[in-house]
This record gives sequence, C-alpha cells and structure tokens, in this order.
Amino acid sequence: MPNFPFKSYCWSLGTTSFRTKRFNKTIELQLSMLNDFWSDAKRQKELWQSNNSLQADYYDFMQERCFVVGDATRKDKDAREKTSGLVDIGLLDDNRRITEAGKALLKISQTGDFEPDNTFKIPKDSFIYLKQLLKTSVPIDGVHIRPMLVLIHLLSELKKLTYEEFTYLLPLCISEETTNQIIKNISLKTKGIDEIIINVLLSKDNYKEALKYFLEANEVTTEVLCDVGMNRKSRSYDKPYLPLYNEAFHLFYRKDYSRISHFCKALSGIKLNKWWRTYLFDTSSATAIENLPQKHIKPNKLAQCTSVAEFRKAFFILMHLFKAKATLSDYNDLNRRYFKTTDIFLFADSEVKMDLIPQKFFETIDQQLFLQAFSPCQHLKKNCTLEEISPCLKIEESAILVGIENELGITINSIDEVSDVLEKERYNRFITLIDNHFTDKNLLYLLDCFDQRNDDEINRLVTENADSPTIFEYVLGIIWYKLSGCKGKILDYLKLSLDADLLPVTHAAGGEADIVYEYQQSSTYPKHTVLLEATLADGTNQRRMEMEPVSRHLGNYILRTNDHNAYCVFVSNFLHPQVISDFRSRKHTYYYDTQNDNNYIESMKIIPLNTNDLKAIISEKIRYNDLYVKFEDAYNAGEDKPKEWYDNYIKFATEPIAAEPQAPYGEKE
Repeated sequence: MPNFPFKSYCWSLGTTSFRTKRFNKTIELQLSMLNDFWSDAKRQKELWQSNNSLQADYYDFMQERCFVVGDATRKDKDAREKTSGLVDIGLLDDNRRITEAGKALLKISQTGDFEPDNTFKIPKDSFIYLKQLLKTSVPIDGVHIRPMLVLIHLLSELKKLTYEEFTYLLPLCISEETTNQIIKNISLKTKGIDEIIINVLLSKDNYKEALKYFLEANEVTTEVLCDVGMNRKSRSYDKPYLPLYNEAFHLFYRKDYSRISHFCKALSGIKLNKWWRTYLFDTSSATAIENLPQKHIKPNKLAQCTSVAEFRKAFFILMHLFKAKATLSDYNDLNRRYFKTTDIFLFADSEVKMDLIPQKFFETIDQQLFLQAFSPCQHLKKNCTLEEISPCLKIEESAILVGIENELGITINSIDEVSDVLEKERYNRFITLIDNHFTDKNLLYLLDCFDQRNDDEINRLVTENADSPTIFEYVLGIIWYKLSGCKGKILDYLKLSLDADLLPVTHAAGGEADIVYEYQQSSTYPKHTVLLEATLADGTNQRRMEMEPVSRHLGNYILRTNDHNAYCVFVSNFLHPQVISDFRSRKHTYYYDTQNDNNYIESMKIIPLNTNDLKAIISEKIRYNDLYVKFEDAYNAGEDKPKEWYDNYIKFATEPIAAEPQAPYGEKE
C-alpha cells in the first residue's frame, strides 16, 4: 500500500484556535489574567504541561472574568488553545508562565502608556511585538522559518505585495531556494498565483510520487484518491472525491452535459466546493448552471484535456491547488493579525508594504538579516534589545536618513526632523483613507450599523482590532473632521490608539475617550475647544455611565485650561430624556474644583446629539460654522424644558440619503 505522507509546505503564525477579534486587547487581557492566576499561592508550584485539571481550572478562571462565554466540552483543551499563540511568540513559556518579554508588554498595558519611545516611531507595545516577531520561528521538517524575516526580505526586494501574494505566496517561503524563486516569479509577472502554487507543490517529493502513482493506477478508486489526497487529518476525509472525479470525467472529458445535475450533487459533497465552483462556473446559481451548463462553464483545465492521463493530472492538480489555497486563505487572517501588531506594515489599497522608517532601516540590513531567516533565535522569551536579536539590527540613523532623502527627494538633518515628514505623510494617508473609505454614503451606512448594533458588520467594514464603542468614537472624529472642512490636527485630537493604517485599536487599559477638537478664531466664532463624547450605551446604563463623566470632563478641562469658550457635544445612538435634562441643567449649575472651592465655573454648555442628527448633518452637508451658530443659539435659548429644548433647537429632521454596504477597509471597491 503506497504511503504519501502529508508534509507542511507553508508556515503560519500562531494557531487558528487563537484567531480573535480585538487582538491586542485579547493578548493584554490574557497576560493580566495569567498574572493573577499564578499569583495564587496554591498554584505557584504547579506545572501546566500534562495537567488537565489545572488547565480546566484556568478555563473556569477565564469564565469568571467573562473572557469566555458558555461551557467548553473540554475545558483543558480550550484553555491550551486560548494561550498557545502567546507561547508561540514568546510572551509565555511552555508552562504558561509570563516571560520577561510578556512582563514588559503587561507593564505597558497596565500603565496605559503606549506613546512611542523608539526610532521607528511606533507605540511601545508595537515595539515589543516587533522584537518578538523578529525572533519567532515556525518549525517545518527540522527547519525553523522566521516569518517576519521572510516578509521583510520580500518587501525589501519587491517594495510591496498584493493581498493575493501576501496570502498565497508569502507563507510558501519555507526555504531560501523557494523564497528566491517566488521573488523571481513575482518580479517577472510571467506566472499567475495558481501556477506558482502548483509549481511549489509539485517540487515536493511526496506530491511527485503521488502524481506518478495516480497516473499509473489501473483505475481511480476511493482508496487511490484517499492515498493521493494526503489529507492532513484523515485520509478518509477524501472519500467524496471519487464521485466528483467520476462526474467530472463524464461532464468535462466526455462532454456529457446531461450529467450536470449529478456533477453538482457530487460537488456539494466536497468540503472545498466553493473553490471548485468559482473555478468552473461563472455563476453561483445551481439552477442557472443546471439549466444552461454550456453557457455557465468557464474555460478550465478539465475541459481542455485530450487524454485520460491529462485529465487525471489536471484533476490531481486542481484537487491539491484548492486544498492549498483553502489552507493558505485560512492562515492569512491569522498572519495578518500578528504582523499588524508591530505597526510597521501598511495594509491598504489591496497592497502590503512597510511604513517609511522601518522600510528604509530594513532595506539597509536585509541581506544580513535574511541569512538568519531559517534558523531559530535563542532569545525568544527575553525582553532583549534589537542588537541582541542580531548585531545587524543595530540602528544607524544616518543610513535611514539617506534612504528617506532618496525616497522623498528632500534633505533631512536628523531623525527628529523625520517626525514632521511622517506627520505630513500620515495626514495625506488619512485624507486618502477618508476619501476612499469614509465617504458620506459609507458613513451613513456605518451609522445605521451603530443604531442596530450590528457589531460584526462594523468590525468587517473598519477593523476587527477595536470594539464598536471605540470605532464609534473614531467614526465621530472623522465626521467632525469632514464637517470642519478637514482642518485641524484630527490625529492629535483623537484620544485613541491608531495602528499603522490609521485605524483604531482597543487596549485592555482604559483611558480618556474624549475627542478634543481645537478651533482658531474666525469671523463666526472665537478661539475655542469642543470636547466630543461618544457612547453606545442606552437606557439606564446611559444615565449612570455618561451624565457625571461628561460634565466632569468638560468642567475639569475648563478649570485646567481657563478656556471658558469650551463646550461639549455628546453623541449617542440613543438619547435618554433624563440625560438631555441633566445636560441642559448644566447651564445653571456651578462646577467646583475639587482641590480649591474658590475655583469654579458658573455654567457649562453641553449639546446632545443622536445618530439621526449626525445623518442629517451629513446628508445636508452642514458645516461647523453653521453648527456653532445653531448650538450657541440653543444654549442661549429661553426654553429650559429639556425635551422641548432639544426638539425645537437642536434636533435635525432631514431624511438621510440612501446608504449601501461598502467594501472592508484596505480593499478596493
């Protein structure tokens, strides 16, 4: 009986069991929980490995902290899966104790201080992730591949990758030879993605031998297909391929279109049927295909075969191509999450590239660094310096400056001057992001999603690394920036963590959630500041959570800055009448400095808006000049009955323009 063992042909970072939304926050919470878990004296001498009882105990611990929902069938397995990804990148050791690197990240999370303190100008936590991923390796057939070094090498050589190249080709780089061949193929553009994948697979001995055996078999049987299918989990999983093979033979080789319904039935029995269906047909409608098969069958390798041997080879190739693409597609999301934690990669316009400073740094040392791409690093668990990871990682600022000067065609005298260049570049990217992704129609659609609390759609459209309340605040900031004529330093005004793509990130540590928007004097208004407060709470929760903090934030801001022109705009998907009443009453309420009773404010202006008001503002293209006048008139109005005051002086009644779904961030519409 032939034996064609499955062998890994690609790498992935982490494990698919640790593919979670709000990735940064999840990691930070895990470290915090494990820190508390091990602090219990009764657990300090216990070992994690092979200790199912302790692992189940940790699952219960996570459940108590509301980190997991429901009851896992195997608590110990779930606990291992929830933590294994952190072991892979060196934040935990095999016994799930927090490593030196993990403690450094935990400290940053606990203090809430993420401000950059490194040459790359990336947040402190991102710098930890950068160092960890530079050290992280994946073992395949005795070789340790360091994915970060491979990606850096490809981007240093090619400048950018398409999303397809990042997804399907990058993880195939498991040796120097394969990596160089893939770089050559991408550069020459003479081969498509599928052909490159097939060439990589057929270069492996197990695939060569399996194809030879398949071509020489007397007949195609279930056993033969299970042998050559080399399923990773169990060969029996490939049994449904026999009816698919037989019906494909009748349909495509013999051109017997009367068998189309039989083929479609066989195809539905294949787990990866969507890959086959997309390749073979120009429609997803089974009815259309069965009614007019010849019209909807696309040109394909199976239909072009002139011999049985050709047909067998084509079927073998397609079977393994789609298996590989499904696996690589599954890994893509995970790889992207890990790489994005470093904040040195940009994922936009269906392309992947490095940000400016890291790009110019790594280009100068790429050849030296790539020499280590297929050997493990001994410092994975340490919070070490870049030079300890590799001497070639010593930062020479002069080389970075030369690279940036050549790239931008300007003269820079120091790395500090790069900050001004980067700020201008970030604002250019932010405006492009708004123009391409946060159009008025898209903003209206997002506001509908916030109204309905369609959190999955919100994450799909913007980012999965932030929760909906954080994204709501981010979207409010963009709306305010647009209605302010795209003037002002909005990236400074947003009190949020943003990743390299300028998208929001939610951290475990709390912090001020205000948007502090500054305005210079104009013919319409004096110099002043607007505090924008956003919440998705409703009902009783809104009253409890927002009334006191909103007035406190504004009061403390005015006391601290002596800016008596400052006021607050509170925005929610639901305005509780009691909240409106409280905010209106602040016009006549004194606010005292808790440290000095002689320091106080006699009145505060707080304007409540709901998402329908925002929709009207967008639809009518109202600008801030007009809003300021409207809000000032509302504040000075004689009406103090809260509901009447809001309805008559603030509420917008315009029907919003139609809003339709949009493409996720980073993908071209």
